[in-house]
Amino acid sequence: MHPHIAAIYNSAQKPSRLIVGLMSGTSLDGLDVALCKVSGAGLNTHIEILNFTTVEYSDDYKSKIKQVFAKRECDLELVTLLHPWVGKLHGNMVNQCLHTWQVNPASIDVIASHGQTIYHCPQSQHNHKSFTNGTLQIGDSDQIAVTTGITTIGDFRQKHIAAGGEGAPLAVYGDYLFFSSLVENRILLNMGGIANLTFLPKSGDANSVFSSDIGPGNTIMDAYVQRYFEGMHFDDGAKIAKAGKVNMPLLHALCADDFFNLSMPKTTGPEVFNLAYLKAAQALTNTLDLTHHDVMATLNAFSANVISDAIKQCAKHEENCVVYASGGGIHNPLLMEQLLTLCPEVKAFKNTQVLGIDPDAKEAVLFAILANECLAGEQQHLNNTAQGIAGVTMGKISFPD
Repeated sequence: MHPHIAAIYNSAQKPSRLIVGLMSGTSLDGLDVALCKVSGAGLNTHIEILNFTTVEYSDDYKSKIKQVFAKRECDLELVTLLHPWVGKLHGNMVNQCLHTWQVNPASIDVIASHGQTIYHCPQSQHNHKSFTNGTLQIGDSDQIAVTTGITTIGDFRQKHIAAGGEGAPLAVYGDYLFFSSLVENRILLNMGGIANLTFLPKSGDANSVFSSDIGPGNTIMDAYVQRYFEGMHFDDGAKIAKAGKVNMPLLHALCADDFFNLSMPKTTGPEVFNLAYLKAAQALTNTLDLTHHDVMATLNAFSANVISDAIKQCAKHEENCVVYASGGGIHNPLLMEQLLTLCPEVKAFKNTQVLGIDPDAKEAVLFAILANECLAGEQQHLNNTAQGIAGVTMGKISFPD
């Protein structure tokens, strides 16, 4: 037996494993790095976050990724070069984190890497009859493994597509395995660049669980701030949006996209919801001369409306739904205030901290869960690919040598 095969076999047999979960979202703010102690598997998964940080990206990183991010046409040579470059960079960031935390790399069982999404392309979006769903993440896991000397599991989304899914959102797996409850109906809401939710009925029935993208979370707001407010990457404290007034014709136009009429589950990305989408809605409503503050107020209301509509769609079928929120959107006080107002049906709004998971770390932890399932999980008898939860093992394994 190859020693690396023996090592992962031994890891799978251990009562607990140390897994470094990595997540790099569409906001491009930084690499989330979560050192997790994971025991058990499946519905018996237990996680303790030992360390967590977000390593901020340099302006150089952001500039390079933006040249290929969510673009139908871009420089293929640059994409090819960025794939190993991002992987090596992420590997070096992991090395630095482990050094800072005084953690011996030899004690880590595996790294779980999501990679950097540069294009997400479900069939409902591309409309090419001869192709199915597609998604592309760069950041080669071989580079991470070689750079850190730690076996790395990555490229998780491709198996979901191979099984007939859309490759996103994958939050349903971690949410179902770790956050399911037999005493309350839960909605796990993640508000990153794109907002998504997972519905977890207290019945525990996997066939009733589903996860879906909702629409824009922070993606258009962040892009607008970066375009028109020099040196700013996001609307800190919603100060810009709070100083503006919602323009109702523009809000209605933004909410009129066909995506919002599709039944859940569904998936989308910044390929659709971007500054060009905003500009088209402004042109349609003759609001191109709005102040930046009014535009931001309207974009904030746009996110709140589409998120609340999705929550209400879930909550109307079940009593006493509790929403547990995570992602950058929880730090937007205006967005959270609007959600509370727009969702009177919801029993309570909380964040995942009360369930033992730092809301900023949740997505990095998700990939640690998926890596743990790849190593130690049993075959899940879930046949609900249409709902986003298929009985498949995700992740490709890269050895360090």
